[in-house]
Order: sequence, then C-alpha cells, then structure tokens
Amino acid sequence: MSDTFEVIDLFSGCGGLSVGFEAAGFKVLAGVDHDETALLTHEANLPNADALHKDLSQASVIREICSAYPSANVIVAGPPCQGFSLTGPRRLDDERNSLYMAVYHAVAELQPMGFVIENVPGLARMYGGKILADIVHKFSAGLPVRYDVQHKILLAADYGVPQMRQRLFIVGVRKDLGRFAFPQPSHSPGDYVGCADALDDLPSREDDLGAEIDKYEVPPRTDYQRMMRGDQEVLFNHVAANHTEKVKSVISLVPEGGNYKDLPPGVGEHRRFNEAWTRYHSQKPSRTIDTGHRNHFHYKWNRVPTVRENARLQSFPDRFRFLGSKTMQNRQVGNAVPPLMARAVAESLLFALKGEHALASVAQPTLFHSELA
Repeated sequence: MSDTFEVIDLFSGCGGLSVGFEAAGFKVLAGVDHDETALLTHEANLPNADALHKDLSQASVIREICSAYPSANVIVAGPPCQGFSLTGPRRLDDERNSLYMAVYHAVAELQPMGFVIENVPGLARMYGGKILADIVHKFSAGLPVRYDVQHKILLAADYGVPQMRQRLFIVGVRKDLGRFAFPQPSHSPGDYVGCADALDDLPSREDDLGAEIDKYEVPPRTDYQRMMRGDQEVLFNHVAANHTEKVKSVISLVPEGGNYKDLPPGVGEHRRFNEAWTRYHSQKPSRTIDTGHRNHFHYKWNRVPTVRENARLQSFPDRFRFLGSKTMQNRQVGNAVPPLMARAVAESLLFALKGEHALASVAQPTLFHSELA
C-alpha cells in the first residue's frame, strides 16, 4: 500500500478542498477548472500543484489528465449540479450531467484508493433522493473497482468554521481498504466560533476603504484568529465596499442578527426576500456566505463584509490571497469548500486509507495550527 496520498482536485475553483487536503497531509498534484482567475488564485497559493485550465466535460480531457498524473490515488471534486434537469431523464448518465460524469470517468480511469465529491445539500433531496441514489449506485457498482460509498450532509460550524454552511459529501473508499466513517464534530452549538471571534481583530474600515495589501492594527484575540493568521504579517483582500451614505443609513437600521423584517415600512421593499438585508450576529456563526450579492452585513459596521472577512468566515487562512477583481474574489470565496471542513473529511479519509496510525505518519498541517483547529 502506498505511503503517499496524491490528489487531483477536479472543479477545484480557487482551492478550498485542495487547502484542506494539503493541511491534512495529502499532496495535491493538480487543480483543474474552467475559471482562469480562480486557477490563478489556486496556483499562487498552492505553488506545488499544477493549475490546469481545462474543459472537464470532454472525455479526452479526462484521459489526458489521468495520463499526466498516473500516481494520483485520491480524486476530490466539487462538480456543479445544474445539469440535473427538472424534466426528462433524471439519471447521472444523462449527457447534460457530463460534469458529474467527468468525476466518474476519472475514477474509472485512475481507479484511485478513494474519492470525495462535494456538493450542495439540496442534491440529496432532488426528486425524492433519486439523483443521489443514482450517484451512489453508479460509483459503488458501475466501476471496474468496487468502492464502499458513504454520503452525509455536514455542517461547517461543527468543524470549527464560523459559518452555518451545509455541504453534501459523497466519499468512496476501495472495498479492499478500510471503511470510511465521517468525522465526528469538533464543536457543538454551545462552542461554535462566532463572527466576532473570527473577525474582530481586523481593521474596521469605517474611516477608509483599505487596500489589497495592508497591515494588521491589533494582535489576534482568539484561538481562531491566531490560527487564521499563523505567522502572516501582511493583510490581504481587506477592502471595504464604497457604500453611499444612503445605503449605510439603511444598513444601520438592521439590528445585530436581524434582517429585512426589521426594517421600517417602506424601506428596502425591493430587496425583501429570504437572505436580504441580513446582519450577522457577533456571538454566532454567519449564515452561508454568498458570492458577493451584498445581501449580508457585518455584525457591527454598516457595510457588507470584505473579501478577507468572508474568507475568514470560510476558514481560509490569512496567507491565502485571492486574485482578480473584487467581483471575482467574492465569487471564488463564496463558491469554495471551507478548508477546515475539507480537512476534517480528509483526515477521516486518511484513517480509512491507511488505518488508525495514519495521521502520525504524514506531514503536519501546513496551513493551519492543528492544536487550535
């Protein structure tokens, strides 16, 4: 059995899964995506991994990638699920689901020791669970090598992420290896990391908008802040939105933990929907962050969160710098898998692949201080 666990990250985006798996001791060989700016971010922050701009809907591309990395023994992926049509055939091998099938073909080609697929929790409920059942059946019974396939919806806050974000994970381990078990929560509702514990060491941006490269003004206050900072001395991506005074005045009307329902009659009528005008609570994890739609507000300051604040709420370490325009940066952060959540899954996969002594035999986490995670 191999002592090295090498990963290909399909539909990698900026690299949330890659960061988590690298922190758990895996070696990430490549991140593959169609988003060029996200790949620039991946390459800048994971310099030991290749960043490949590829169309994963093409079978020839899958074969090319697998041929280039024959030593890869773990595949991770976060394929989009918009191919699942509301009408017509509702099966995984529908050609409209070619992006999901890309993962299937990669697993069939490389026959890795294990794989991890991440997606939105709604996928588990689509068509009464038929889509998820089809995925599990396809990956457990339709491949040249048999896999034990487990699936579960996980809550990011349970793993130290200051965000109430749910994600569906589908994990397969070759049947001749250990059986995978999902990680036990490291946190409970009584000790979830709240927004203030995650963010209140960052400059307020009340008097200035900030800059892409800046500096900290105060030392970290909490374990989480210390973990996010590590030995970082430069502050990236902490630039505030340039709201008008009118917008700021409306935001000021939303109480901590409140939303559009707390606004006076006639105010913000055009944005009255579920997530609109939501102000985070300082003592609680954030709602699921979006990709920059300006629906959420800082728990204290009258503005939307900065890219760095959202990255903190996603558990990206401060050394991780997002590239591209602010719109692109927000999209990268919002679409990513929280790295701490990914690391928890990666460590459990490591146990299944190599047994209970696995964690002691691999490199220590490189992007987080494990004693604080």
